[in-house]
Amino acid sequence: MTVKNAKTPNGWVFYDAHCAFCKGCAGRAERLLGRRGFTIAPLQSLSAPDSDEMRVQLPNGRIFGGADAIITLARRVWWAWPLWLAAQIPGVMPLLRTGYRFIARRRHCIGGACEIRRRTTWIDWLPLVVFPTLALGVRNVLPDWQFMWLLAFAIFLGCKWLTWRRVRTTGQPPGSERTLGYLFAWPGMDAKEFLNDKSARPPKIREWLFALGKTFFGAILLRLATTNVFASTPMLNGWLTMFSVVLLLHFGLFHLLALFWQSCGVAAKPLMRAPLLATSLAEFWGARWNTAFNNLAHDFTFRPIARRFGTAWATLAAFFVSGLIHDLVISLPAHGGYGLPTAYFILQGSAVLFERSVAGRKLGLGRGGRGWLFMFVITAAPAYWLFHRVFIHNVILPMTEAVGTIWNTP
Repeated sequence: MTVKNAKTPNGWVFYDAHCAFCKGCAGRAERLLGRRGFTIAPLQSLSAPDSDEMRVQLPNGRIFGGADAIITLARRVWWAWPLWLAAQIPGVMPLLRTGYRFIARRRHCIGGACEIRRRTTWIDWLPLVVFPTLALGVRNVLPDWQFMWLLAFAIFLGCKWLTWRRVRTTGQPPGSERTLGYLFAWPGMDAKEFLNDKSARPPKIREWLFALGKTFFGAILLRLATTNVFASTPMLNGWLTMFSVVLLLHFGLFHLLALFWQSCGVAAKPLMRAPLLATSLAEFWGARWNTAFNNLAHDFTFRPIARRFGTAWATLAAFFVSGLIHDLVISLPAHGGYGLPTAYFILQGSAVLFERSVAGRKLGLGRGGRGWLFMFVITAAPAYWLFHRVFIHNVILPMTEAVGTIWNTP
């Protein structure tokens, strides 16, 4: 479980951060529960075991959901004892659970902010099939590294269309300028937040400086990689290129782009949210690393499967789909290493489930120093499965050489 404060003695309360009504309730209850030793956290961290109802976890590992979670909290607030006592009467708890589920299913409609849901159609999915297929048609024409970027961009555009189609019928239709900005000038997949009419706070100067610093440092490292600073160890030079590109794009330029949209009043959050501060593997993948993909995985894989088969299978399915996509973008352009990226993400999903298990909690995983160490080892140690040798040799090193040629051209 994600723990925001490892010193919290009494437990954690998880709420649906995608629900305005739930966020309002959590905000009003935060001080009350905080005085009683509870920490409030969003369900969307994927550290909580479900995303359809509130959850309460006690330090002994016991988890309560929905109406049972409310009664658990009521027992710890003196003026709410009557509710707890009433719940002890035979037949009352089933009624409370039914009432909770009735409200939970309609929580997005409370306060006049009802989310209009509709089934996706073939038109929604068509670009996600057509664009990558067109990219595959030029696989043997372009260098491998160019084909990799083209295929990644084709998948990106297809996902953009899919997420835009999903929210275009919810609430007030967004204007054409914001729609074009979301489709072509924002790498995130948070269509609902980006396209709504709520204004974001203007970013502070230190945020601009931090984003600029990451961008500048990433550019310096990329420059070093193009000079073959590790000429005697090409694989190491390839890893330097990958690290510098991620730092330059995901941590730097995309952060700057988020700040630009925030200055325009758009609620655009950075894709990378200090992943090294995660104290659990679930928090790392669910709330801090590349949140653009997390939104997709949660909406189109995790939630549909969780409703039918439970959160454990949904978690594994989300990581499995992520592995397939990475295999498509990494192994296919490299002409080898097939299955290694998928194996990497299956390992991550299995480790998340172990982290949440009784054994994982007894080992102290999911919080504090042990949780951080477990997260770091599980993500970093098998990273050579994700970015395997064939990919570095056939894609990254030729790209490094090409960038160096461009960089040194007068």
